[in-house]
Amino acid sequence: MSNKLLVFLAGLLLLTALGSYVYYRRTVAQVPVDAWSLVPDDAVLVLATRDHPTLVRHLRETQLWDNLAALPYFQQVEENAQLLDSLTNSRHNLLRFLGRKTVLASVHITGPGSFDLLYQVPLNTVREYRQVRAAAEALARHPRFRVSSRTYQGHVLTAVQERGNGSGVTYFNYRNHLIISSNPGLIEKVIARIGHPGQASVAADFRNIDYLQLREVDATLLVNYRQLPPFLDVFFRPELRPSAQVLTGLGRNGLLEVQLAGNKLLMNGFTNPETARDALHQRVHGQAAQRLGMAEVVSLRTAVLMHLGVEQPGSLRTGRPLAAPDSATASALDSLGRQFTQEAALCYLAAPSPRQAPARLVLVRCQNPTRVATLLGQLRRALGASPAFERVGPYQIHSLGLPEVPARLLGPMFGGFPAAGAVAQVGHYVAFADDPAALRPWLQDVAAGNVWTRSPTQVAFLQETQPLARFSLFLDTQNSWNVLLRGLREERRAGLLRNETLFKRFPQVTLQLVPAEVEEGPAGQYFTQILLRRPAATVATQTGSLTRETSGLRFPTPLTSPPVLVSVANARTPGILAQDSAHVLHYITPEGIIAWSDTLNGPLVGPVRRLALGGSQGFLVATPSRVYHYDVQGRAAPHFPLNLPDSVQASSLVTSGADGRQPARLLVGGGGGNFFLFDTNGNALPGWQPKRLDFAPAAPPHYLTIGGSDVLVVLLENGYIFAFDRAGGTYPGFPISVGARLHTAAFVEAGPTLQRSRLTVVTQQGERVQFNLSGYILNRNRLSTWTRGTTFRIIPDQLQRSYVVARQEPTGQLTIFDAAGRRLLTRHFLTADEKPVQFFDYGSGRRLVAITDPGPQQVYLFDAKGQLLNNQTFPSTVGGVQATYDVGANAWQLYHVQGRQLKRVLVPNDGRLPLAAPLR
Repeated sequence: MSNKLLVFLAGLLLLTALGSYVYYRRTVAQVPVDAWSLVPDDAVLVLATRDHPTLVRHLRETQLWDNLAALPYFQQVEENAQLLDSLTNSRHNLLRFLGRKTVLASVHITGPGSFDLLYQVPLNTVREYRQVRAAAEALARHPRFRVSSRTYQGHVLTAVQERGNGSGVTYFNYRNHLIISSNPGLIEKVIARIGHPGQASVAADFRNIDYLQLREVDATLLVNYRQLPPFLDVFFRPELRPSAQVLTGLGRNGLLEVQLAGNKLLMNGFTNPETARDALHQRVHGQAAQRLGMAEVVSLRTAVLMHLGVEQPGSLRTGRPLAAPDSATASALDSLGRQFTQEAALCYLAAPSPRQAPARLVLVRCQNPTRVATLLGQLRRALGASPAFERVGPYQIHSLGLPEVPARLLGPMFGGFPAAGAVAQVGHYVAFADDPAALRPWLQDVAAGNVWTRSPTQVAFLQETQPLARFSLFLDTQNSWNVLLRGLREERRAGLLRNETLFKRFPQVTLQLVPAEVEEGPAGQYFTQILLRRPAATVATQTGSLTRETSGLRFPTPLTSPPVLVSVANARTPGILAQDSAHVLHYITPEGIIAWSDTLNGPLVGPVRRLALGGSQGFLVATPSRVYHYDVQGRAAPHFPLNLPDSVQASSLVTSGADGRQPARLLVGGGGGNFFLFDTNGNALPGWQPKRLDFAPAAPPHYLTIGGSDVLVVLLENGYIFAFDRAGGTYPGFPISVGARLHTAAFVEAGPTLQRSRLTVVTQQGERVQFNLSGYILNRNRLSTWTRGTTFRIIPDQLQRSYVVARQEPTGQLTIFDAAGRRLLTRHFLTADEKPVQFFDYGSGRRLVAITDPGPQQVYLFDAKGQLLNNQTFPSTVGGVQATYDVGANAWQLYHVQGRQLKRVLVPNDGRLPLAAPLR
């Protein structure tokens, strides 16, 4: 071959390659990849998300993030994400990588009793492609993983597996679109769809809808109803499949928008009707949707209610009903079935144990109760049933003597009643069950008024649902716990038990399908709503109910304690503890929901303490005669409450904190210089039963742990300061005297040793004295002048890191000094009583001094320059407020009490007007 020909062929090859590259970039690559078209058509659910930072924030605000983070699957994802961060020398790399990409996650059945997930993540830049490649290379170098590649139909598949158990993921890049799954079979299905372009997408019926463009939407969910029954078979026993097929009979697929909002998760969208000839939709087509009228007879112990609102419940029967024993029975059944109208429902009642089968009822509405009672009597006589009946309140239970009566009247979806059967009638509603034992608790609840329409919580829930619906599924996750445990396959029960907190996060769940006014044509879709709801701020108490207002929460009785903020992991706003005048302690979640309430035997004494017991955080509170400890769910810790001796009236409570080796110690001030020391197991420690001092304490004592040793510092009004050990002995160098009376606690700077631990006090003669726990006075200087009746108090900030000093004179003048001794502000008040002062310091000059005037019941807020914030005061009927700083809004969030109301106000730091904010 000549050199000229060789050069010509090489140039031709280069030109062809260049042309192919230009064609790919200008023609193929310019066409965006339709991620929905890559989803295999056997997907059960497809979740699409876009704004992931906002989604994570909403999950944290609704506390769902805490529940999801406890799942083993998400813990594994988090662990792998942290590993990638360490390998790539970055933080939160996964969240930044996802950013605002449209990510699809689909659920697929991959075998008997198993399912897997398929993820699609677009790669928008070359940098992102390099990040993926760098992460794979880093994992290949890690001894824990094995990275391998193979070719499948022209595509390179990369597998990342753990060497120990072989688990891992497989992924490949299709036109800068990353396809990931732990099941290689799903990856191969995607490649098969790529090889056969033109196939209908799973979202083809919704190609013109993009809910993610709406501002309040966090995600979209595609539901393939035809795949739901086999998917539920993965979890539940086969006998429950007929109930699941009701949804399959009404719709074939649906697209929903997902919104996380406060105490609920809301999904709205549309469902395409099922087009199969014998589908349920075809039998009820054209019948108007109905109201849930039977709420007046649905028991509060209902676990699951599957409600069908159709004009003619008899249309639910198929063309081949169960054969009747004789013609008289068949005639009675036909006459009875024609009397039913508007509503039919299958109801499961709560079971006391998973080992016990739940009571199952079929409720159906009749137009003429008298006629139905007569027909039921004719049916019993035709069957030769006994005329005897059982009375429950004003109602009667009769035996039928015929199995599967509901299925004979209403179709196979109401089957599963193989016993002789029992029936009861309550007004316009007839209830069928297997035996009288199933009807008895339901009738007892109806007679006692324990029904949905009498429950404020349930009424509030029903008001948020659709008033008219063709199909409604109601689930109470509290009542249905044992029912679901019994219905689950044996191998799935452990998973539900591990995820109990997540399952019960939203106790009220409903799914509803509402038909269109005109059901013919493309517009004849079902409006679909799925609502997962946690009961809002309405709780029953001994004195009334709690209601939500736009400016806060209104309690049945006035609040008597300042709000206590409780930091909650992954929540934007804190939780709140508050006590009312009925001595009921309430915990309000960051969403403004009353999580729990408990009645104490008296008013709170001292501040609420955080104390971890049994490995979980909790709250330690005291009343004059008892000490309580609650976890975040409101459950009492073991051995609590602790009952103090009859001679003790607690005036203060401090704690040592738990160190894991021994129980925490509780130091209770009993008034008059008496102190008692207990541990959280209820043991009284010797030397403290009680420890009696000659003078009254100037303030609650300080319980310090220095170098593993307990140090209990007690400041007395006469100016003497004691430091005791756990046995009640006095530390060397103590007591010490500051030379003047005290009216304040100390500001503590704990160190690793007694000598390096410093405490600062201010005497009533205006001297600031600093001493250490070796008993030496380190520094003494005069802070201010004093006159008779002047009081000085040290006010630490919310984290005990800095402090201010408050000087109050009998003339009503109040002066605040900072830690350096500089005068911060001076204010003259008309009233002369002592003013509660609080100090908040959030760094970078964000300081706030709150002064509460008990007379006019107003609180004054002063900034770091001593200026009254916004030249405005706020009402406060208790002796304190709480404040946090919102950096994004450049404003203080003020929590204050006004009578029966707990309010949160956003107070801007730049002179703008305050804004009332809901407690969520």
